[in-house]
Amino acid sequence: MMYPLVRDLAAAGAPVRVPVAVTCRVLNLARQPYYRWLANPIMSSELEEAYRANALFDAHRDDPEFGYRFLVDEARDAGEPMAPRTAWRICSDNGWWSAFGKPKRGKAGKPGPPVHDDLLAVVDEKGRVRHEFTADGPNEVWLTDLTEHRTDEGKLYLCAIKDVYSNRIVGYAIDSSHLLAEIQAACDSIVMIDHGGVVFSGPMADLLARNSPTIRAAAENATDTARLIELVAAAGYPSTRVNGAIEIVAPAHWAADLNRLAWQAGITLGELQATSADLEQAFFAMTGDIMKGTS
Repeated sequence: MMYPLVRDLAAAGAPVRVPVAVTCRVLNLARQPYYRWLANPIMSSELEEAYRANALFDAHRDDPEFGYRFLVDEARDAGEPMAPRTAWRICSDNGWWSAFGKPKRGKAGKPGPPVHDDLLAVVDEKGRVRHEFTADGPNEVWLTDLTEHRTDEGKLYLCAIKDVYSNRIVGYAIDSSHLLAEIQAACDSIVMIDHGGVVFSGPMADLLARNSPTIRAAAENATDTARLIELVAAAGYPSTRVNGAIEIVAPAHWAADLNRLAWQAGITLGELQATSADLEQAFFAMTGDIMKGTS
């Protein structure tokens, strides 16, 4: 709508005041409708649509699983009748989709390079790449997937591993968003699969000791953080900077050595603590992605 522009240009305090007649002529606008709008800037059609939007929003909030066709009935019962097409436009403009009916679209773009060799790929006689999901014995080829299910109490995750040879489920886990923590507490050994490749297989303790940050430190003076990172690197331990502190992959007992090295370098530590091993941190450190499979 161009009417606010016409009003602002004609205002007494405008840097360059332009008469209404001039602006309307340049913009090819009729002055009579402009003056009607100026007398009542909120049009009746806009007010009516606002009432309809409020009725649709209330219905959507109470029943998020409903699509716009059901929301029309709810709005009509609330005293705001409208055509289904009008309800669809209002819901679409505001993003009020059914909790079950609107799929999420991923970002457009080409996938990145594979992180692991495709062990099931074969080339047929015509030179085409095929996949053979077969095995000559148990535990040679596994298939795995992680699915997310929305419930009234939050998200639920299900991960299952299927052996191709026996065609049976050999491992599974089902839990809430704290899935990794539950697996850490329940399992002695673990297999991690990322993009079809096994990135770790062995005792849980070995995985946590190898990858999980166990020491968190922060310099009291923020300008000493870079020097603190150099001290850790010189000792041969990797570290990550997180919110002004650094998380170090090192044995917990090395915290005392770090404190001594920092004191000798003239660095005062404002924070130094040994953290417990965490499966989630270990997995993200190895894959940088969501969990694809565990057992």
